Amino acid sequence: MLEGKVVVAQGGGPTAVINQSLVGVVLESRKFSQVSRVYGAINGVEGIVNENFIDLTQETTHNLEQVAKTPSSALLSTRVKPDEQYCKEIFKVLEAHGVRYFFYIGGNDSAETLRIVNNYAKQSDYEFRGIHIPKTIDNDLRYNDHTPGYGSAARFVAQTFMGINLDNRALTGVHVGVLMGRHAGFLTAASSIAQNYYDDGPHLIYLPERAFSIEKYLRDVKEVFEKYGRCVIAVSEGIQDENGRPIITKLTESVEKDAHGNVLLSGSGTLGDLLAKEVRTKLNIKRVRSDTFGYLQRSFFGCVSDVDQQEAREVGEKAAQYAIWSNMDGSITIQRTGNYSVDYKLRPLEDVASKTRYMPDEFINAAGNNVTDAFKFYVRPLLGSVLRTPHRLRAPVVSKVLNR
Repeated sequence: MLEGKVVVAQGGGPTAVINQSLVGVVLESRKFSQVSRVYGAINGVEGIVNENFIDLTQETTHNLEQVAKTPSSALLSTRVKPDEQYCKEIFKVLEAHGVRYFFYIGGNDSAETLRIVNNYAKQSDYEFRGIHIPKTIDNDLRYNDHTPGYGSAARFVAQTFMGINLDNRALTGVHVGVLMGRHAGFLTAASSIAQNYYDDGPHLIYLPERAFSIEKYLRDVKEVFEKYGRCVIAVSEGIQDENGRPIITKLTESVEKDAHGNVLLSGSGTLGDLLAKEVRTKLNIKRVRSDTFGYLQRSFFGCVSDVDQQEAREVGEKAAQYAIWSNMDGSITIQRTGNYSVDYKLRPLEDVASKTRYMPDEFINAAGNNVTDAFKFYVRPLLGSVLRTPHRLRAPVVSKVLNR
């Protein structure tokens, strides 16, 4: 039984439920007598290296519960992707503060950070437990049926496309919605839940898992527009051609890159504007609009899945139990059991670290421009309860008198 301090940190993009996991860790850790203090690292691993901690042992339970229901990262976050040397500095600080348990809430890069830090602890014969707590709206962590944060973001996407579809039906035209998802299309696919009536959009859904062709895209839009007199489109920001080249780089020569050399996909509305321009100029459709959802999907205050909240809390609690109670390292994973329930398993950190999960083939239609019913069956429980759906007038048509 290890006696010492706990450090918990949050990394990467915020979500609507990431603080549920934080509070789950804190409240569960505070139950164990061998835990002397529970620290929160401000700005993720940057806060650890800079010894920027707050003592959550002294936070009231009431306030923690209020924070749990608040979106975004209460401890603030970081985009730092630690290398070996950076992880060595992380370990030095944790060791100096007598930290025996480190919980990092984040994606696959966070799991990789924990893996490296754990290795330094073993090399130093320092007894230490590191647990990765899953978090990402992209839903792209290996060995997870789904990840905390995805359900709420997917609920936001589904409800927003319900509204876009209603607007587009009232004033017809083409509407392009660009959503987050550099490599995995799970979030964009959630727009399919807006398809309630036979002619509802999104009529076309394009995901990074399938090669995107501008020519085929225009044919698809033309076919839908001729059939319904309108077209709603959901597009993942990471769509790429058959050679893996991001489509945005084919449509414009001016692209920005982040600190890691990745093409910036969510920083502007460029992709949506360019796809809309293709339709307007090549198909001669006058009313064409585009929206880029960007950061709106991550921490929208009024749109949270209750299922997502509950599971985010439980992964935090299970992390504390595995590390402190069972003396184990690893990454918490969510496993679906039955229809619908979940269980939590611990996987080795290397199984999840720096790896990406993609949409299964059975979730994508043969044409590569929509999703299947199998995906809708998969995603619906994650969106939570009481998901309102639009309704249409059913009154009979009145016969014309003037017959003009």
